[in-house]
Formats: sequence, structure tokens, C-alpha cells
Amino acid sequence: MLQARMDEVKAQVEAALDAAMNDLPQGELTDAMRYACLGGKKLRAFLVMESARLHGVPDSAALPVAMAVEALHTYSLVHDDLPAMDDDDLRRGLPTVHVQWSEATAILAGDALQTLAFEMMTDPAIGDGEVRARLIAAFAHAVGPAGMVYGQMLDINAEQSETPLDIAGITRMQVAKTGALIAFAAVSGALIAGAETEALRIYAAKLGLAFQIHDDVLDVTGDQEMTGKRVGKDAGAGKATFVSLLGLDGARAREAELIERANAALSPYGEKAENLRALARFVIDRQS
Repeated sequence: MLQARMDEVKAQVEAALDAAMNDLPQGELTDAMRYACLGGKKLRAFLVMESARLHGVPDSAALPVAMAVEALHTYSLVHDDLPAMDDDDLRRGLPTVHVQWSEATAILAGDALQTLAFEMMTDPAIGDGEVRARLIAAFAHAVGPAGMVYGQMLDINAEQSETPLDIAGITRMQVAKTGALIAFAAVSGALIAGAETEALRIYAAKLGLAFQIHDDVLDVTGDQEMTGKRVGKDAGAGKATFVSLLGLDGARAREAELIERANAALSPYGEKAENLRALARFVIDRQS
């Protein structure tokens, strides 16, 4: 059931993103943007659509938000992969954008995806002006200097420091870098509906941290063909991770505990939240 719904959302969002690209001037920039959006699980889009379903928000209202979240997430990956950042040459099993084109094209494609994401958030299909303003404010907070970008800066600072991060430091970094956008996606349906967000915020906080711990696990145990990106990079660079600090078994125990707490937070929604519970279990079972 979960996989069928994830596949449905992925197809829906990818088709909508492709249509949005068709409305732009065609050329190298748009080609790079479209290429960057290929593949992936569209997990954040799934969170948007399921959060909307929980609150009776129609897919037509949630879809522009799901598209915006994925466009923004893709921009962050394109810039993360640049030589000045993580310097990766493989993403989702394909050459990264700066390898396929150039660093300049990758920077501009990321910039364009970021601004396109905010344009998508203004779609009247989402709701009235007050609803859209509420969403855009929360979105900007999640991905800007107090959220995702701040987390990336903490990551860069940690790599340049002679003192490795401790558990508290890694957690703070990942809550911002990975967790903030996941949290926004999870509460977006409630924000559209003007409903209470606390249960979903707790769920998303635990889910986002478990997601990153499992990424650290996959960096040690994963296979490049399965993950679609280089593995073993963190250990090779001597980078502090949840696995390096907790050990492999300790990291797996921590992520399992977080998922149990994430799913417990969904109790107010009853059976309606079963897809979100299944997603939480999927996050620590995935191979990519």
C-alpha cells in the first residue's frame, strides 16, 4: 500500500514539475533543472500530500506545495554536490549537474530551482492569500539562514574544524540541514487547513533525525549501485557521524527508537495516518 501511494505521488509530482519546466525558456539552464529533478523517492512530496490528506485538503491544493518542496530540495542537492561544498560526482545514479554541464550551470540551475519553488508557492490553487502567506513564511524559515542553509554552514564549519562534532553538535546540524525541510513538508497540510501542527512537528522531528542516521548507516553498509551515490566518503574523510560516535549497532538502535517515537506522535490521527507510520518504518529499512 505504501509503495503504491509513493509511486503515485512520485509520478504525479514528476509530471507536474516537467510541465512547469516546459513553460520556461528552453535551453541549457532548463535542461539542467529538469535533469536534476529526475529520480529520487520524492519523500518530501509524499509527506506534503499525506499531510494534506489527513486534513481533508484536496490533491489539487497540495500538489503545488509538493512541487515547491521538491524543487527546493533539488536545488540544495545541486549546490551540495559542488566542488566548493561536498564535491560529489554522482547523485541518484547519474553524474552530478556540475559534472554533466559545468559549475556555473549547476549554480544557476540551483538558483533557478530555488526561486521557482517560491513562485510555485504562490499558486492560487493552494488557498487564499492568507494561507499562501502562512506557507511561504514557514517555508522560507525552514530552508533559509535558520534552517537548511544554516545546517549546511554548520557542516562546512565542522569539516574545517580540528575538533570533531559530538552527538549534540551533529544533531543540531542535521535538525537544520535535513530535518527542517522534512518538518515543513510534514506540517504543510495542517498549515493549509489552518489546523494544529504539534503532533506532526513531533513526528517530523523524529523522522528527520532517523532519516539522517540511516544515511550515515548506508554510508558504511550501503552499495554505490543501490544508493546511487558514493559510499564510505564520510569515514574516508574522518568526518564525525552518528555511526562513528554511536557505532553501527548503536546508530541502528537510535534510529529505531526515533521511529517508534515518531509513530507514537501520530496517535491523534488514528488509522488515517497509517501511510505516515509506514513511511517512518520505510525510512530506516531503505537501501538508498
